[in-house]
Amino acid sequence: MSAQAKRATILVVDDIADNIDVVSNILNGHYDIKAANQGPLALKILERFDVDLILLDIMMPNMDGYEVCQRIKDNPKLRNIPIIFLTAMDSHEDEQRGFDLGAVDFISKPFSASILKARVSAQLKLANYAKELERQVQERTQELALSRLEIIERLALAAEFRDNETGNHVIRVGEYCRRIARHMGLAEPECELIALTAPLHDLGKIAISDTILLKPGRLTDEEFVIMKSHAEAGAQILAGSQSELLKAAGIIALSHHEKWDGSVYPHGLKGEDIPLYGRIVTLCDVYDALSSVRPYKDAWSKEQVEAYINELSGSQFDPTLVQHFNQVKDDFYQILQEYQDEQPSA
Repeated sequence: MSAQAKRATILVVDDIADNIDVVSNILNGHYDIKAANQGPLALKILERFDVDLILLDIMMPNMDGYEVCQRIKDNPKLRNIPIIFLTAMDSHEDEQRGFDLGAVDFISKPFSASILKARVSAQLKLANYAKELERQVQERTQELALSRLEIIERLALAAEFRDNETGNHVIRVGEYCRRIARHMGLAEPECELIALTAPLHDLGKIAISDTILLKPGRLTDEEFVIMKSHAEAGAQILAGSQSELLKAAGIIALSHHEKWDGSVYPHGLKGEDIPLYGRIVTLCDVYDALSSVRPYKDAWSKEQVEAYINELSGSQFDPTLVQHFNQVKDDFYQILQEYQDEQPSA
């Protein structure tokens, strides 16, 4: 073993000191040994030190080995530590109870040094293999999560590249949504979910022709009908996915133009019939559109935008959301400044 390698730590739990000495003498040259002569002391040691394997006697006063094992397996921080029962109780029923509680092996006293070393070595190798598998799974899971987020970001940017808006617009909308969702008291995973999926609200615009999408003047009635179809187009693009992220994005794409009073597209939903995520994105999208420079308009002032949103509370916007907006509007303005669009040079 390399001098740099970390030696495994084994906790020996037995109420008889001579038994602890025997085990320690057998294993001490290969492992770091800690000892406890009673169950409660063993649990305290496990709270303070990293232990790789436990050798546990069954017949102990006050708290027997079965109860110690149960408490360890009930503790999420400790439950993966392998436990070998090392005991004179060797009936089939004793062994079965130990395995039922989560022990990985059962060694009967008296035992030979070679058997103890072999069993301990085997269980440590299995435990290390399991840890490595878990590490690889966590690493792969993280890679997949990052890949999904990158796909969402790139889909959002694809939609924005076809419009007069910028990549910073989708970043800002996502951050506005996160702030207002938190102020509403939504659970943090929900706040994160809406922040990540809100940028896809206009994904359906990739289905709209450039002659309409980039038209500098006012749209005709016929053109506006086509433009409005981007909400359903976005939902269709995202439909059928089993991903929670893309399901939420589809709801937002379909509902982010609905007004509280039921007066607009695509389905004329009214009030709380409009999904909450759609209601939040509606307000945040309008805030950013009014606050930003566009080829066809100058940016409105902070006061103008805030007054507009409050004026349309109960008609375009959910009045409860407007109340929350009024509590975080300074956060919105800070996000607007932090993620400013680059202005073209003269």
